[in-house]
Amino acid sequence: MKPNVQARPFGALSDGVPVTAYTLDNGAGMRLEVLDYGCIIRRWTLERAGASPVNLVLSLDSLSDYERDQAYFGALVGRFANRIDHGRFELSGQHHQLTRNEGEHHLHGGAQGFHKQTWQAHAGADHDAAWINLFRLSPDGEERYPGDLLAMISYLLSANGELRCRYQAVSDRPTLFSASQHSYFNLAGTGDILDHELQIAADSYLPVRADLIPTGERAPVEGTPFDFRRARRIGDGLAAAHPQLALARGYDHNFVLAGTAGPHAVLSDPASGRRMAIYTDCPGLQFYSGNYLDGSLSGQGREFGRHAGLCLEPQQFPDTPNRPDFPQRVCRPGWAGSMATLYALSNWR
Repeated sequence: MKPNVQARPFGALSDGVPVTAYTLDNGAGMRLEVLDYGCIIRRWTLERAGASPVNLVLSLDSLSDYERDQAYFGALVGRFANRIDHGRFELSGQHHQLTRNEGEHHLHGGAQGFHKQTWQAHAGADHDAAWINLFRLSPDGEERYPGDLLAMISYLLSANGELRCRYQAVSDRPTLFSASQHSYFNLAGTGDILDHELQIAADSYLPVRADLIPTGERAPVEGTPFDFRRARRIGDGLAAAHPQLALARGYDHNFVLAGTAGPHAVLSDPASGRRMAIYTDCPGLQFYSGNYLDGSLSGQGREFGRHAGLCLEPQQFPDTPNRPDFPQRVCRPGWAGSMATLYALSNWR
């Protein structure tokens, strides 16, 4: 079977705007379902003859569930992924105040960021991959960001089990652009992720304050529950006594990626043997262990309790606009902002 794409209606938003679900089929037993609302990856399934499909990401059942969702299930987050202290920053000599949607702070592009917008989509397939490109003009002043920003998001599913994500944008004014994918992974397809093993190519991480804004310090991982330089069971790390884990009720921290060719992270499920390697050109990786999932969200016949899934989000460091010592990437006129991440799955057939 060759890679192919199918489209189907997925209902309408509360304002009547229709939403389409696109299913990318790699022709080898792997499918990726993407919504043109929020660029949401709704399902990433493995299908084998004589066995039930296994979904590698947490999925909600209906469009209304996604419209109400505040946990960013499968969504593209931006213009700026993660937190900005009090939503304030200075850029090119101008002060900007973004909307505040997490207490006093700005999170994941604001309440109506990329994840709550409808995108134009163009999908297709060739002999070794299926793909979808999603486009949108984010107007000047949206969530109080400066500049008209034209963004293009690309998801490509290859026949050998790789998901390639590319985020690109151009703007008519200096502005922030650091998009990221917020899927909740569970390689077992059921249960929790405590027995998953994780490896991250990072010698240091960013400690946070009680409100989860980075302190500005880069702390060594050695000798701490944040040392994932060798694969370790996630549940063992969460069980450790550490003040940073207590602040966030688990992991919700950015890791400073080493300047290697990768992989920059590897997630594995020993029970099934499935393994996902992550490669990225981003300087940081946010690891969130699903600490605040409380069972209020459900899908596919089960409630999503604490640690039902985890997020691995390649991105710029949190609060980068206010930290000149952090790696800086600003989208300026005449310069195309670009970030890319590859998720390579093995032992999935």
